[in-house]
Amino acid sequence: MKEKRVAEILKNKEKTDIYYDDRPVWIQELNHKIAKVGFIDNFEERDVFISDLYE
Repeated sequence: MKEKRVAEILKNKEKTDIYYDDRPVWIQELNHKIAKVGFIDNFEERDVFISDLYE
């Protein structure tokens, strides 16, 4: 995923299905090429490269 698309998702109030390593996540914040994500299937949080995220 590209940084511009992540910024659009963060500004948009609609639900968007985002995945990291085949697991659904929500993006909590963006810091250049790193996104802080929370996993929907548990309470785990992780910093990941935005290039590893996909819709």
